Amino acid sequence: MKSLPEYLVLAETAHGHICAGQVLGLRLAMCGLRELGIEDPIAERKRIVTYVEIDRCVTDAVALVANCRLGKRALKFRDWGKVAATFVDLKTNRAIRIAARESSKDAARAMFPDMEKGIAQQKAYAVLPDDVLFDKKWVKVEVRPEDMPGFKGPRVVCAECGEGINFKREVLVDGRTLCRACSGERYYEQT
Repeated sequence: MKSLPEYLVLAETAHGHICAGQVLGLRLAMCGLRELGIEDPIAERKRIVTYVEIDRCVTDAVALVANCRLGKRALKFRDWGKVAATFVDLKTNRAIRIAARESSKDAARAMFPDMEKGIAQQKAYAVLPDDVLFDKKWVKVEVRPEDMPGFKGPRVVCAECGEGINFKREVLVDGRTLCRACSGERYYEQT
């Protein structure tokens, strides 16, 4: 694993800037991988699946350290609005969930009381101990075969819209194979 200063340089390039969320995300992922005993996430890229729970700066940093991407099916997004990630070691079936402690913001303010909040958090998150920043819980995560990196399964066609559906994401409604949108789970409205 790289050092925090090395990851900060990479994160600034990948994300476009450094902020408190980037620093916290880097530290969060480094903590999770360390707990799993994974020292080289690039060499072990097929060993790790990561679930993130927020779509903010933290997630870009987690993806950078854990070397996981949506397109590689190694990054999974759960829209729970929490600064947390679960790292699953597919080799050992162990998983750890790391969540930012709400009290870490207060710790940052106490450490740098005269600084602007974002800068204080950025500086504090780089140096505060893991146990001040994060809650760690060993968890069990069952990664279904169709959610695994590299899974190749049958492709079906929606009986309503005719679009192809991968990874067993179809639903059966009244005996018809439908995509989630046609079954009513649509996030968009046709105009």
